[in-house]
Amino acid sequence: MSTKQLSVQYPWDKTEKGQGFFIPCLDLEATREAGLKAALKHRRFDAAAYPALRRGLIGVWFYRKS
Repeated sequence: MSTKQLSVQYPWDKTEKGQGFFIPCLDLEATREAGLKAALKHRRFDAAAYPALRRGLIGVWFYRKS
C-alpha cells in the first residue's frame, strides 16, 4: 500500500506578528515540526505552534508572537 505525502504550504511570508493560521491534520506532532522548520526558512524565529480544534477540525495553530 502506498502512502502519499501531502505538500502543505505554510504562509509564514504573509503572517505578521500577532497573527496566525490553522493547518488541519491528523498527525499533530509531524505537522507542528514541519511548520516550525518552514518558519525558520522564512527567518521567523518568533514562531510558535500548539494543537487546536477549529470549526470541528483537529489540527495545529501556528502563530507569530507579538
